[in-house]
Amino acid sequence: MTITTPDVDRYMKTLAPTEHPILQEMERVAEEKNFPIIGPLCGRILHQYALAIDARRIFEMGSGYGYSTFWFALATGPEGRIVHTDGDAGNSAKAKDYLGRAGLADRVTFEVGNAMEILRRYDGPYDIILIDVDKDGYPEALECAKPKLRPGGLIITDNVLWSGRVAEPNPDATTQAILRYTKMAYEDPGFWTTILPVRDGLAVSLKK
Repeated sequence: MTITTPDVDRYMKTLAPTEHPILQEMERVAEEKNFPIIGPLCGRILHQYALAIDARRIFEMGSGYGYSTFWFALATGPEGRIVHTDGDAGNSAKAKDYLGRAGLADRVTFEVGNAMEILRRYDGPYDIILIDVDKDGYPEALECAKPKLRPGGLIITDNVLWSGRVAEPNPDATTQAILRYTKMAYEDPGFWTTILPVRDGLAVSLKK
């Protein structure tokens, strides 16, 4: 199931095509290698929210080769500090290359390993925490992120509509984990959560 029709998706992309050449390169690589990135529509949302709350400290739980990191780094400015995490050292090396060539690497700390274990080692509070780890780990990731976020900060979580599988009967274990995550986020009295039906669904939780 597609979240938006292909025609609508194409239309939205024509409104603000990617201009930065390195972002364009990252998008081409994702398409050629079938590598999952949040894509330009969600990238703009991350950028916008970071600007809206004047974010300076951002932690990414699952960063791939740095596409989302790139959008955040553009928003925070030179004083920004972003923690990029990925379990694959190769992805981390690619992220260093992309961000380095763009002059943004000095805003980023690169960590290889389990994102939740790394976050537990870091002192908060953060302005934004992005959750994009293995979907089975979403509920645990939310519990890990909550105490590390400042009041007025945002937890932003990718893939919460999971290609529409969250609305289908008899969900598999991975889909059940996403459903559990979303229920936890919506029912937590300390947060105000909404889902943006863009690309694969982006949940935004504001800490009260």
